[in-house]
Amino acid sequence: MSPNPVTTRERLSSPLTWHYVGLAVMILIVAILAVRLGLDWSATDSSSNDALVNKQIELKTLEVQTAPLRGLEGRVKDSRVQIQDFYAKRIPANYSSILTRIGELEVKSGVHLSRVGYSQGASAGDLTEISMDAGISGEYQQIMHFVNDLERDKTFFVIRAMAFTGQQGGLVNLRLRVSTWLRPSDVPNGLPPTSSETPATAVPQAQEGE
Repeated sequence: MSPNPVTTRERLSSPLTWHYVGLAVMILIVAILAVRLGLDWSATDSSSNDALVNKQIELKTLEVQTAPLRGLEGRVKDSRVQIQDFYAKRIPANYSSILTRIGELEVKSGVHLSRVGYSQGASAGDLTEISMDAGISGEYQQIMHFVNDLERDKTFFVIRAMAFTGQQGGLVNLRLRVSTWLRPSDVPNGLPPTSSETPATAVPQAQEGE
């Protein structure tokens, strides 16, 4: 006689069947967790990459912004050396050296200076402006030589203004205002302040001679 067949109810109530079911559920849960972990990892990795890129951009921006400051100390030191060199070579040593140099250029060019007046202008930093206001007469070429020599002279002269005042024969007459600078300690006492009038109308001050 053959054994009784196993019914479906018996199979469902079998511990082995429930073991297989539990194992399948666990495998499904593990699979779901693995997928979720993979998605989270991908999102975290993408966020980290974005953060890294942002940091790199910030660093590059800071490098560009701070580039002009690199070597600033050295450039400041070089500037100070250049300023001291300029003072030593191009700023008159004293008031009398201005008069001497103007006289030398007058003789060299052949012009004649008259009604020469010197005045004191504003101070800026370590220097005080000294202005010369004078009449200048001579042939056109002589005057041009005098003006060019002033502009190119080792002593620092700046031509502020020139005004035509007349002509007689081959001689041209101009009013000329020239500036140079002195250290405050070298400025003589008693110089009048520089007038704001133009050379065409200004009255010469502190005349040095005709």
